[in-house]
Amino acid sequence: MSDAYVTDIKTLEALYGAPGSASLRKVAQGLTPLYHKWIMASRFCVVSTVGPEGTDGSPRGDTGPVVQVLDAQTLLLPDWRGNNRMDTLRNIVADGRISLMFMVAGSNTVVRVNGLAKVSVAPDLCARFDDRGRLPRSVIVIKIGELYTQCARAPMRAALWSGADDSAGLPTAGDILAEQTAGEEGGAAYDAAWLARAEKTMW
Repeated sequence: MSDAYVTDIKTLEALYGAPGSASLRKVAQGLTPLYHKWIMASRFCVVSTVGPEGTDGSPRGDTGPVVQVLDAQTLLLPDWRGNNRMDTLRNIVADGRISLMFMVAGSNTVVRVNGLAKVSVAPDLCARFDDRGRLPRSVIVIKIGELYTQCARAPMRAALWSGADDSAGLPTAGDILAEQTAGEEGGAAYDAAWLARAEKTMW
């Protein structure tokens, strides 16, 4: 099996061929009016970071735009309440490289941003996200290196926005936690209490 792995870029490029012209020409180095409009419609993104202990992918969502625009080169992402693992933040402090995938419900287009990030606790930046007195503990400041649209094939293949519910029979978060702790935590009681707990600790 090992001889089936691709181990050099030349072989990889020979396998796939040259990229299409549009895939290269759609790339921007900062927010254009249309990229700005698209990202401001997104309430959900996936954040990818890298650090000394490996990589991390984290979903981020909000009731309105998931990020704010500081200027044409800078996005602001609030770090709302979570589980305090801080995987994303730890990676950014150690290695500022970051990628984001912005999605909009109903659209098969995905907008991708690659850049460098820092974690800020500046009061003026946190205050930009004031929600009835609730503030994020920090704000991720993202300097855009490049942004571009991802082709729609993956969401189309997955019928992502079809409205189908494929969750029947899946293990719950409580099931998985119970499995990982040999029954010491999790289970039905965890799942039953989760919604009320989440509503009280969403922010």
